[in-house]
Amino acid sequence: MRKFVTSFLRDDSGASAAEYALILAIVGAGIAVAAIALGGAIGGALNDAKTCISTNGKTCS
Repeated sequence: MRKFVTSFLRDDSGASAAEYALILAIVGAGIAVAAIALGGAIGGALNDAKTCISTNGKTCS
């Protein structure tokens, strides 16, 4: 039993899993930020198109 505990404490194979989880969290956060920014840009473009259509092109640039 003592050998098992000692080998368990010295085993660092879980460190790579933690590193992968950290990388995944960083990439996920980047995707979320990009999606929020892109969503705002798309929403603005759709509102501009709606305004242009509803005014028969009088306020289009």
